[in-house]
Amino acid sequence: MTDFDSNPFADPEVNPFQDPSVTQVTRNVPPGLEEYNPFTDAKPAPPGMAPKGAAPTTNTQPAIMKPTEEPPPYSQAPQTQEQWAAAELLRRQEELERKAAELDRREREMQSLSASGGRKNNWPPLPEKFPVGPCFYHDITVDIPVEFQKTVKIMYYLWMFHTGALLANLLACLAWFCVDTGRGVDFGLAMLWFIIFTPCSFVCWYRPLYGAFRSDSSFRFFIFFFVYICQFGVHVLQAIGIAGWGASGWISALTGLNTSIPVGIIMILVAALFTALAAMSLIMFKKVHGMYRTTGASFEKAQQEFATGVMANKTVQTATANVAANAARGAFKEQI
Repeated sequence: MTDFDSNPFADPEVNPFQDPSVTQVTRNVPPGLEEYNPFTDAKPAPPGMAPKGAAPTTNTQPAIMKPTEEPPPYSQAPQTQEQWAAAELLRRQEELERKAAELDRREREMQSLSASGGRKNNWPPLPEKFPVGPCFYHDITVDIPVEFQKTVKIMYYLWMFHTGALLANLLACLAWFCVDTGRGVDFGLAMLWFIIFTPCSFVCWYRPLYGAFRSDSSFRFFIFFFVYICQFGVHVLQAIGIAGWGASGWISALTGLNTSIPVGIIMILVAALFTALAAMSLIMFKKVHGMYRTTGASFEKAQQEFATGVMANKTVQTATANVAANAARGAFKEQI
């Protein structure tokens, strides 16, 4: 093709990378720079030093930022402790005010009783026209300190429950006697237990307990413990219900069940009453014993109270004086 066929306005076909200035610069590039890849994490080897071994493995895991440790929140312990101390102080103040109000009420009650001629017996509550009057003064809210009133009330209700159980036992033995005439002994003993145990239990263990909490008497506490543990043994025997002992317990109830089913059911209910009575008696015995240990009572105090009470008794003083006078007369007569 001739030069006339070429385009005079087209650029000449020249390779720009063949320019002498470019080729000179590329020749002067340090070795290793041609192999450099900016998108890899590996560092290029310095010039003139070839890698001696395998390329180290790179850690491709993302970087983990350790969370900054925040300071602990503001502690409210001192403030909480102060609030608790203030609440405790307020509770004690209310308790002292309640006790002071109770003492004032009891003092006014005693003054009113003194103005009306002293205490009047009010238990048992009998009609005025009844030939026999009340024998004891009984008022838990007046005589017993506030912290012991609940326990004394429970023991009083327990005595009432004991009386009701004896009455139910009497009725059950009467029903048993009606269907089996050979059970007259059980009916008679049930009547005897009701007549004897009802007043004796009140006098022998409830009144000593009442007086022990009223005057903080160690001697009365010991009387209560001795009598009440015997009463607990009686409750256990009544719950067992040995035939011929006048107790409608489990043995007697099963025996009566063979004779009459309705009577047997009644006797089973009475046996359950005696069982519950024995369980509650044991629980209250432990409770009273725990309260006794907190009152500071002891056997030595009981001995001192007994000695003081005996010597302060007018009957004992009169008897002692008579014995001493008789001994003195006898010795004087011997000398003559």
